[in-house]
Amino acid sequence: MFRSLLAATAVIAIAAPLSARPVNRLASTGMTAALAVSNPFAKPSTLPFQAPDFARIKDGDYLPAMLAGMAQQKAEIIAISNQKTAPTFNNTLAAMERSGQLLERTQLAFSAVSGANTNDRLDAIDTKTSPLFAAHRDFIFLNPKLFARVKSLHDRQASLGLTAEQAKLLQVSYDQFVHSGAQLSPLKQAELKVLNLRIGTLQTAFGQKLLAATKAGAMHVTDKAALAGLSDDAIAAAARAAKERKLDGYVLSLQNTTQQPLLASLTDRATREALFKASVNRASKGDDNDTRLLIAEIAQLRAQQAELLGYPSYSAYTLYDQMAKTPAAANGFIDRLAPAVSAKERAEAADIQALIDAQAKASGRASFKAQPWDWEFYSEQVRKARYDLDSDALKPYFEINKVLTDGVFFAANKLYGLTFSERKDVPTWTNDMRVFEVKEESGKHLGLMYFDFYKRDNKSGGAWMSNLVNQSYLRGTTPVIYNVTNFTKPAPGKPALITDGDVTTMFHEFGHALHGLFAAQTYPTLSGTATARDFVEFPSQFNENWALDPAVLKNYAVHYQTGALLPQDMVDKIKRSRTHNQDYELGEAVTAAKLDLDWHNLPASAPRQDADAFEAAALAKGGFDYADVPPRYRSPYFRHIWSNGYASAYYAYAWTEMLDHDAFAWFQANGGLTRANGQRFRDMILSRGNTIDYGAMFRNFTGHDPDITPMLTFRGLTPSTTGAQ
Repeated sequence: MFRSLLAATAVIAIAAPLSARPVNRLASTGMTAALAVSNPFAKPSTLPFQAPDFARIKDGDYLPAMLAGMAQQKAEIIAISNQKTAPTFNNTLAAMERSGQLLERTQLAFSAVSGANTNDRLDAIDTKTSPLFAAHRDFIFLNPKLFARVKSLHDRQASLGLTAEQAKLLQVSYDQFVHSGAQLSPLKQAELKVLNLRIGTLQTAFGQKLLAATKAGAMHVTDKAALAGLSDDAIAAAARAAKERKLDGYVLSLQNTTQQPLLASLTDRATREALFKASVNRASKGDDNDTRLLIAEIAQLRAQQAELLGYPSYSAYTLYDQMAKTPAAANGFIDRLAPAVSAKERAEAADIQALIDAQAKASGRASFKAQPWDWEFYSEQVRKARYDLDSDALKPYFEINKVLTDGVFFAANKLYGLTFSERKDVPTWTNDMRVFEVKEESGKHLGLMYFDFYKRDNKSGGAWMSNLVNQSYLRGTTPVIYNVTNFTKPAPGKPALITDGDVTTMFHEFGHALHGLFAAQTYPTLSGTATARDFVEFPSQFNENWALDPAVLKNYAVHYQTGALLPQDMVDKIKRSRTHNQDYELGEAVTAAKLDLDWHNLPASAPRQDADAFEAAALAKGGFDYADVPPRYRSPYFRHIWSNGYASAYYAYAWTEMLDHDAFAWFQANGGLTRANGQRFRDMILSRGNTIDYGAMFRNFTGHDPDITPMLTFRGLTPSTTGAQ
């Protein structure tokens, strides 16, 4: 029950967070009407493993199924709350875990499609249901009778004879009620509902405006000469993008991040500048897609929400169940990185400026000061010169399907014994997806896995994993999981060649998938990836390490035309160049993390902020070289924190990178890519969900508390400058 309501299946997922609205709003929506038996959500899907039947599902099916699902769960919760018998684990918590299954299967499918393949009708449904979900969540978590039953169990926990997982579920459930305001007075609960309603509505509006802003912000070019430096495939992709929009010439679509991949190749400086500015200004143009007023209001209302619940800031409120626990710990971690990262950023900026000056002198042209739109272009030249490594020369060795089957799947087989068989009988939400059944070494079914690789204008930016069916022994369900990315689709008949960065993304997202596939919990609230934000990125970042493992690399890095293996000298260059630009990549990430924490450390007494002024002040005091290295996301397009559940938790990417490198150091010291090591990692980390304390889970595996040193070594940073222990 809780998992469906809190969108806890999402890892890097696009789903509207659930907030609040007065309960009487539900009655006016027709939610009590029975769902037509012809609706594909009326019963569990008859497809393999209850996979949603996207061949039958129409846009008009979602809203009635969600309304009926809320009504059904409301009736289930009323029945649990009004029982005359004394509370027991089974008649209260287990019953709650069984509730809401119609709502859950509808919402999971809707979340997938509205994130990866949306349209105006789905956006309208999202807008309509956001306040309804808000009221529904409040009906449960602010239900005094239900909370009394949960509190009774919590107070008597020692005498109940619970299993470890049951005890954890009881504690998590009790904390969720308290954290949602169950102990507030009725007057304060009413105030909280109003805040939650407005926040939820704004978050939904932000996501929709940002998608529209990203599409509208794409750069339209009519002169092919402006695209000098791009590969033939990239130019062809830009031409297709223009044709799809019924435009002449070329369209350079925007990725979700500040920096754009094409900036590394474009030789025309004016084009680079225009593309960069299109990116950073996408949602701050003063038009209908401008998000700045939205985010300022969200930040203010979140601070007020936190104060109402007894916390000094939203950051303090939201980090209570994270591994870091407190804003001080999260900020302290980022602050430890600032000196070394900034020093490396300045050193690389000097290298880039020296290259610009040298080229200007050699050509007799005037030099110029490097700007952010120059960084990727000249950094790539520095990499080529220093390491003799050309990213474009690598792409023929990275054909996407071979990377998937002979790289990602191969590593999973060696570590965990998994096998993958493609299923052509499972419908998807778009035609160019692939679906695989995942089986154990014994041949036993484990789960179902979808892949949606290619960028579309109606797909949210970035990459993510989530579930279509949640694993639960209580419900008898196995995981149905999907990965979404935004790679450039090849022209018809052309191979899908990807960058080395895209390869890393594939391994990363599949690390999330493994975390979900290996879920082995009775209760869905605790299952799989339903963990803290600063732990959930650990398995995904850890899985990136296998992309360059010698045994894995030689199995997939094969030239798509000749069949030749990626030459060893190129492999060596890749490994030597791993610390190149790490200062930039880490710097833009931790700068964004600091910006996130600053937004959410605002007290309730603070006035509503001017988004531009607040961001400028936050960056200026952060200790990072933001002039050369802007944050990975500027505030107006920082989807993670405004509508994606990472508010005050974007630091999790750097934090879990520490966990990832420390755990990988254990692997390296204990034989590396072996079946035994994989099983140990599965048993102690990947299969545990949210059943034990995260720190204890990590210590059980490595034998010690997290150590930042392996991360700093990988990044080429000096431990002494960061205060590492």
